[in-house]
Amino acid sequence: MRSFEVKNRTSVDAIKSLRLITAVKTPYLPDGRFDLVAYDSLINLQIAAGVEGVIVGGTTGEGHLMSWDEHIMLIGHTVNCFGTSIKVIGNTGSNSTREAIHASEQGFAVGMHAALHINPYYGKTSMQGLVSHFSSVLPMGPTIIYNVPSRTGQDIPPPVIHSIAQDPNFAGIKECAGNERIKGYVDGGITIWSGNDDECHDSRWRYGATGVVSVSSNLVPGLMRTLMFRGVDAVLNSKLMPLIEWLFCEPNPIGLNTALAQLGVVRPIFRKPYSPLPLEKRVEFVNIVKAIGREHFVGEKDVRVLEDDEFICLDRY
Repeated sequence: MRSFEVKNRTSVDAIKSLRLITAVKTPYLPDGRFDLVAYDSLINLQIAAGVEGVIVGGTTGEGHLMSWDEHIMLIGHTVNCFGTSIKVIGNTGSNSTREAIHASEQGFAVGMHAALHINPYYGKTSMQGLVSHFSSVLPMGPTIIYNVPSRTGQDIPPPVIHSIAQDPNFAGIKECAGNERIKGYVDGGITIWSGNDDECHDSRWRYGATGVVSVSSNLVPGLMRTLMFRGVDAVLNSKLMPLIEWLFCEPNPIGLNTALAQLGVVRPIFRKPYSPLPLEKRVEFVNIVKAIGREHFVGEKDVRVLEDDEFICLDRY
């Protein structure tokens, strides 16, 4: 039976105030299990650099390649180890309302501070269906809605958001539909995080976004914090563009997985269908690191170009 009595100690306002949230990578061991030692190191690096929240098991963290048991375990582990130092936002969204409700109940039960919910993908629904879906998961606790039409095949238009925005658990939107959309929400008093690293500087300082849910901050969390906290910085924004463009030359998280492996922060292990970027792109990354400065990137090892045979791509795990 569904419970409407799920409680959470984190206020919605505490989630609304977050400026830099990292969509954190999930690293693997050679047998495909989570590499929790590497994962804990990644989270500690985020905390040390001043990141305020992490998305666990999102697109970047490959939640779609996890069983729900793995998913909830990783959320619980993150809360247990780091929940007093950083806000833990669990991706408990699904294209099935039933699954989204159940996963959110479990996520809040293991202590996550907020949920991230995407609109139903592949089996798309009507606008009223979107409102009904989100209205079903909002009672669980503080919730961020995630709009990324390029992945779901369906936009979440403003009328849907305005229909649910008065719910006391509605924290805001991670928006990937561009800065004009962001401005419209900001003008209406709705909290927004940019979902696009390449736009987030302008989203924050020109269009009024609260901050960003970032992929790049896995690699350069300190620089991304500067970008979100220190005011307009066109020079730094331009300096980061080659890295951001490189990261998204193929669908996320292919670039990030390749980059973290070459920095020696995670093992070069992929769960299929992901595979590393080709050699020329791996060489390009090393040059980008040198141009920005190795000291700005996570990890302590020298960045290096990995060879093809150093990567492991798992189809069964």
